[in-house]
Amino acid sequence: MNSKGLEFAGHEFARASLDACVKCTICETQCPVSAVTPLFTGPKFVGPQAERFRNGESVDHSLDYCSSCGTCTLVCPQGVQIAELNSQARAVMKADHMPLRDRLIGQTTLMGMAMTPVAPIANAALHNGVIRTVMEKVVKVHRNAPMPPAQTQTFESWFRKRTQPSGPFPRGAVVFFHGCAGGYFEVETSKKTVEVLEHLGYEVLVPKQGCCGLAQQSNGLFDQATASVLKLCDQLRSSGRDLTIISSSGSCTGMLKHEAHEIMGVSDERLKDVGTRIRDVMEFLLNLHDSGELPTDFQRIEMTVPYHAPCQLKSQGIGKPALEVLKLIPGLTVVDSEKVCCGIAGTYGLKKEKYDIAQAVGRPLFEMVKETNPNLALCDTETCRWQIEQSSGVKTEHPIWMVHRAYGLS
Repeated sequence: MNSKGLEFAGHEFARASLDACVKCTICETQCPVSAVTPLFTGPKFVGPQAERFRNGESVDHSLDYCSSCGTCTLVCPQGVQIAELNSQARAVMKADHMPLRDRLIGQTTLMGMAMTPVAPIANAALHNGVIRTVMEKVVKVHRNAPMPPAQTQTFESWFRKRTQPSGPFPRGAVVFFHGCAGGYFEVETSKKTVEVLEHLGYEVLVPKQGCCGLAQQSNGLFDQATASVLKLCDQLRSSGRDLTIISSSGSCTGMLKHEAHEIMGVSDERLKDVGTRIRDVMEFLLNLHDSGELPTDFQRIEMTVPYHAPCQLKSQGIGKPALEVLKLIPGLTVVDSEKVCCGIAGTYGLKKEKYDIAQAVGRPLFEMVKETNPNLALCDTETCRWQIEQSSGVKTEHPIWMVHRAYGLS
């Protein structure tokens, strides 16, 4: 048994909530995975119930089919950290036999660096049926799973080469955290976020930054994830210790606010500092509106658009700020999907053995999106957008795109 894994398993934050479980089975009825497959025996069984019999080792290997969407923790009336317990137990279970695939798909920065210089070739390869079939057989990533779209220019390159606004900046400075996806694959979303913030009067600082470690954490690589998230904290703090940090990467924001501490037990002061200062961009805009500081001179947009709140956004306990902000745009009707999960769960839905489960979980959402608007949908996190777009055929963007358009910036 991996000794480091044992240190993470059942750490004090989640373990302390264990005995509050009264076996009410509410988590079982709300779990999107156990509802579509018998391979996962349910969050209560592999979580609080099994935890009482664990001594570092898992007693039920079906817990690897848990997607870590966090729904069970959110709905638990007793406050039991079920998803966190399951993630810890899975890390220990996989410690001695971590698949090569699970190590590779956590290298998001390396993937971005490799794909950007050859973006057209990379994109062609990822849409080639023969190559994807070989990839499925060798790496065990499903041939139809959504892949990140390579871009010809990174966000950092764009930010560095563009004509920088000279100010003045009446609202002072903020730090922008773009995340791996926002740096390499969702570059346009990062650009639009910066342009909205500058339109509002902020100076946007972008320190050199690496990966938050979320993909590593979700695959049970806690040591690597801890090193990644603490290095990132040092990088984000380099721009100033009293500045608000803004991000349009909802999942990476969740890692800094929630997963690193609640799942991995990282209690470093650097993480506490960054975690308390970071804000999702839509959360930030809603806070401005609530304090009367958000300009609402939006252009009219006559459109009905579906919106899906990702699991990782819900786990942060901030509600659905995008819905509230988008309501301010005249003519725009936003329809909340009210669906539990899209199924992708970071890297879960990419895996060969879990792809069909992820599709079954997300199917009600895909149908809702197509019925509401076959041309456009909105969602806050990158992998969820890729999943929705790939599986529904509907173009899916971050809500900041709509704000950017409403301000007349595009």
